Amino acid sequence: MNFTQLSNGQYEGFAIVKQCDKKTTSKGNDYLDFKLADKSGEINAKLWDYSPLMHGEFPLDSLVKVRGEISKFAGSDQLKISKIRLTTDADEVSIEDFVQTADYSGEYMYKKIIEKVNAFADEDLKKLVLHMYEERKDIILSWPAAYKLHHALRSGLLMHTLSIVKLCEGVCEVYPFVNKDLLLTGAILHDIAKTTEYDVGATGIASGYTVEGNLIGHLVKGAMLVDEAAVKLGIPREKAMLVEHMLISHHGEPEFGAAVRPMFLEAELLSELDLMDARVYQISHAIENVEPKEFSSRLWALNDRRIYNHSELGINPKVNLE
Repeated sequence: MNFTQLSNGQYEGFAIVKQCDKKTTSKGNDYLDFKLADKSGEINAKLWDYSPLMHGEFPLDSLVKVRGEISKFAGSDQLKISKIRLTTDADEVSIEDFVQTADYSGEYMYKKIIEKVNAFADEDLKKLVLHMYEERKDIILSWPAAYKLHHALRSGLLMHTLSIVKLCEGVCEVYPFVNKDLLLTGAILHDIAKTTEYDVGATGIASGYTVEGNLIGHLVKGAMLVDEAAVKLGIPREKAMLVEHMLISHHGEPEFGAAVRPMFLEAELLSELDLMDARVYQISHAIENVEPKEFSSRLWALNDRRIYNHSELGINPKVNLE
């Protein structure tokens, strides 16, 4: 944890409340059992002799300023809290400072995507995408792209989406016969239903799957949302159906969750580029903390492979979404 050590030996800093349970000691005294976190890690913390009137309450995902003594308990650091309060505007801290966040702000990436949609020649696809994004703007800005694995970070959904959009644009430069507006529409909407798939709090980090996410999933739900919007907007059925097919097939194979395999060029390209962006992210981040000329641990998401750090990527590779 990025706490500052004070002259009296105590530590002070800001953190996110990841867990807060009210408990009772064997003597009948109430205390709070915390899990506090920042970008560097987590720490267990205890606030003894807890009084709601004196100390207040600490909702999950709230930001707090905390002070206390750090000692070892069962081999791990533990913070004995002497002071704790919710942060205020005067502290000049924000949630983005304490969680893993996309390389660019949600507002910037959203604006870039909308600019590209406004350049569409196909008015139907333009209307469809703008409607679906504007309806969900508030949550899209901070939503993650995954619960775990690739882009499972604040604003990760927009980072993953814009990365694929830029890849699509490059493909269309090489293969000018590809329907660019259709391909970009699929890229921009392919994960739109992840906004219904995950439980996400104020941090922009997923804590698990919703019931709808478990029972339906984002591929089929995404096609359902497109169908609903297309009917509302009067989009021709065949055009909407092409977009829906791209969404339900973008995982490529049924064993990876696709309802059907891609059956036209733009659907195939979307599936391949989606996989490519996910793999680039997973591989580059797998070696962030691996010493040069060493291997990562085995990664089940990459077919149980160990990734070699040849040291030529540099540290903390950042995507270029300019």
